[in-house]
Amino acid sequence: MSGHSKWATIKHKKGATDAKRGKMFSKLAKEITLAAKSGGDPTMNPTLRTVIQKARSINMPADNIDKAIKKGTGELEADVLEEFTYEGYAAGGIGLVVNVLTDNKNRAAAEIGHIFRRNGTEFADRGAVSRNFERKGQIIIEKNAAEEDRLMEIILEAGADDMITDEHGYEILTEPNAYQAVATAIENAEIATLSSEVAYVPMVTKEIDNIDRVRSLFKFIEALEENDDVQHVYHDGDIADEIMAQIETE
Repeated sequence: MSGHSKWATIKHKKGATDAKRGKMFSKLAKEITLAAKSGGDPTMNPTLRTVIQKARSINMPADNIDKAIKKGTGELEADVLEEFTYEGYAAGGIGLVVNVLTDNKNRAAAEIGHIFRRNGTEFADRGAVSRNFERKGQIIIEKNAAEEDRLMEIILEAGADDMITDEHGYEILTEPNAYQAVATAIENAEIATLSSEVAYVPMVTKEIDNIDRVRSLFKFIEALEENDDVQHVYHDGDIADEIMAQIETE
């Protein structure tokens, strides 16, 4: 995304997360439970460490995290969860990758498929959209949260690939297996993050310069994110700065 739209979109989602904190905690608890099936000790389970890092970044209570881990290790009863993705396109050919974690694959397919059809589209073939994305650790930090030279030194020493700087702040990118070390180094330096996760990052973006298409895209994504089985929705839209500024005032 272009500069302003990237930051505005993340803040928009952050605000939605604050308003729907209980739902976000529930979704993260499922991720923690799934990860803990491979071991409940985060020092020995990098996937679990990554999800716990994300949970802590939105102030998920430690008790919730502990219960989710115990469900994964079998100390507490839990549903059997499956993880998979759906792909498709929004208006204007904007690609969507929808990450799902569910205890009922048939229900999830039916409900998510209905959301796609309600928004005038269908699922795409596997790989049709996701081939334009790559898995990357992505950490977003606002400009006033860190001094650039110090942050660069911290993240490069921890194993980050790149840091993109603009007037709003810093976007740090890592390989997935380096994400935890970089995120921990930032946390240990007491630098606040706006967003921190292993995400699907588009290799090529598509500009959206029509406000109605932006509204349509946001409506589509919000409908997907309301579904209890949908964990994350990633897209390759690049929203024009002036359009995003208008959206913010609505």
